[in-house]
Amino acid sequence: MGFKTIDGLMRHLRDHGISIAGSSQKRQLMNTGYFHGYKGYRFFGDSGHKLPFTSYSEVYATIQYDSKLKALFYDKIMFIETAVKNIALESILLKSNSENIQVMYDKVISSYKNSPVGSNAERKKKMQQNKLNLQNTIQSNLARAYKAANPKIAHFYNDVHYTGVPIWALFEIMMMGDFGFLLSCLTFDVRDDISCKLGINISSDTDRQLVYKYIYTLKDLRNAIAHNAVVFDTRFRKIDPTRAMKRCLENEIGVPYVNFKTIGDYVLLMCYYLKLLHVSKTEIKGFIREFERITNEYVKSVNTGVSAIVVHPDLEGRMGALKNFI
Repeated sequence: MGFKTIDGLMRHLRDHGISIAGSSQKRQLMNTGYFHGYKGYRFFGDSGHKLPFTSYSEVYATIQYDSKLKALFYDKIMFIETAVKNIALESILLKSNSENIQVMYDKVISSYKNSPVGSNAERKKKMQQNKLNLQNTIQSNLARAYKAANPKIAHFYNDVHYTGVPIWALFEIMMMGDFGFLLSCLTFDVRDDISCKLGINISSDTDRQLVYKYIYTLKDLRNAIAHNAVVFDTRFRKIDPTRAMKRCLENEIGVPYVNFKTIGDYVLLMCYYLKLLHVSKTEIKGFIREFERITNEYVKSVNTGVSAIVVHPDLEGRMGALKNFI
């Protein structure tokens, strides 16, 4: 027989130095899965950096820690996405002086003909290509929504007096990554307006890229949560932070560095946005305390070799700086 039963997998784990026994742990292994659970959580960051587990209880505690992080983060990310969309929507509508998508393309999306003064031919071509890619993305979103009979879109097309899907309806169906791409395609003055409305520290953001770079950063975490992927070790991270991304958070929050290689940095970014969006200090500090509580609970449930890898030694100090900033 080429595959292992649950009992066989338990023996396999014991053979590899992971103590596991009893009906309770057998059920935990069945519920979380050997490949999704043990194989997915036995390392930190990449498969070459294995965590020194000695018991399955530590593996299961890590899975539970990851699940609690996802539950804690999800509603905050969704709130941030919705709020930033609404702020961006207002700026786009005002700058376009229209709710028509084609007018948006013409007036507030960077292209060859409205590129900044001094742009070379290559930069102009890149802006034009990005505009064309954005148009394709938007049309694909609208077609998919219509095919699915999404009422937010379908009723515009099914109306005999249809004149076009408004920008605000498009924003209702846009995924976070596509929204970030749209932000990146906006003209400088519109990105500047959105950044100022949000209150982002633009002192080191001369190109006004933070407004979409941070959305891309949170998008990676959001997608990992939505697809039940691992988040505790930030293996979902796809973007290397720019100097402006680092400097903004370092200067605002008062931490010595930011690299998004540990989950604590994503907590910094979420709390930075929550403060910008005028969420109460009580709510933000409650969010931080809950993150600290489940992290401390996790540290107590695993051996020090594991906790030293998973929980960065300066996390407590960084959370202290974050609370002072709030």
